[in-house]
Amino acid sequence: MVSMRRTLADLSVFGKGYIRSKVGVFFTLIFPVILILLFGAIFSGSGGSTTVYVQNQDSGPVGSGFISALNSTSTLHLVSVPTGQNFTQYLSSHSDSDGIVIPSGFSADYIANKPVNVTIYGNPASSTSAVVSGITREFVNAFNLHGATGVHLIGVTARSATSSSYKYIDFLVPGLIGFSVLTSPMFALVNISSEYKKDKIFKALSLTPLTKTEWLISKVIWYVLMTLISFVLMVGTGVFLFGAHITLSLGILPFLLVGPLLFVSLGMLVGTSSTTPESAAVVGNLVTFPMMFLSGTFFPVSGMPAYLQSIAHVLPLYYVIEGFTNVMIYGNYGAALVDLGVLAVLSVIIFALAVRFFKWRED
Repeated sequence: MVSMRRTLADLSVFGKGYIRSKVGVFFTLIFPVILILLFGAIFSGSGGSTTVYVQNQDSGPVGSGFISALNSTSTLHLVSVPTGQNFTQYLSSHSDSDGIVIPSGFSADYIANKPVNVTIYGNPASSTSAVVSGITREFVNAFNLHGATGVHLIGVTARSATSSSYKYIDFLVPGLIGFSVLTSPMFALVNISSEYKKDKIFKALSLTPLTKTEWLISKVIWYVLMTLISFVLMVGTGVFLFGAHITLSLGILPFLLVGPLLFVSLGMLVGTSSTTPESAAVVGNLVTFPMMFLSGTFFPVSGMPAYLQSIAHVLPLYYVIEGFTNVMIYGNYGAALVDLGVLAVLSVIIFALAVRFFKWRED
């Protein structure tokens, strides 16, 4: 015979034990809410504008009118490109693929009822390119309908920003390499440092000749090696199984060294500054998960609302993924150097803080 008293007593004991587990409560109740907040904010599309580079080679009123019409929408942020610039090289130098070119003689041909084409540059794998293409085609249709004859004089030529069309896998590979650079050292060091602290292993290590700086550097070296192996595996999988267009160069190497240094130090800082392993896990997840989803790991930051793009620019992982993308996809070494500079400064600061607050012995 089932005893409800015993059943409820067991339920009470289990419930109290479960609630005491902060990690379990976080992943059961808090984490799903965080995911809804993140993905809801990312895909809400409110308040954002897509940057699109525009080169007007026409000197007449129709070309200027077309640009003004495009500029009237808050969805597009137009950036003018000088007519003397090679347009595709200009896009590549700015690590972007969305652009519009108004050809020379556009106004004269339109007024003379001759067919003319607007060229839209984009990336088939990018959601922002779809937005630019859709809006531009709407304005092309509007100009055709309001023309003197109502004939569709203006057409659209779609081109990829580079000689080889980008695919989603091209951008996913650098994003997932950045994801690996973040998660492996962060989760490991948060767990190791908090458990070592709880079990007094750091205290035991303090009785050996090893210094805390040496201990931390050894972890950095280990995760640099793991990152290099992971990089080879991911690039090989992306290229040989999915045909990813990846450019390999020595410009990638600094990011494979500085990235693990940064996140080993950050994981160590979180783990040693937390009072229990459970609280360290919660804080580590709160630091790690927003970076995973807001730094361009799975989808481009440029497609997010403006306020989320601003948040992304203060997250360290953004500069890791942006650096990989600039080197491996666009070959934009000038922009990659800026990303590397930001990462180097952050790494030095966080490594110094990790060493400063890392104690062999607790008071």
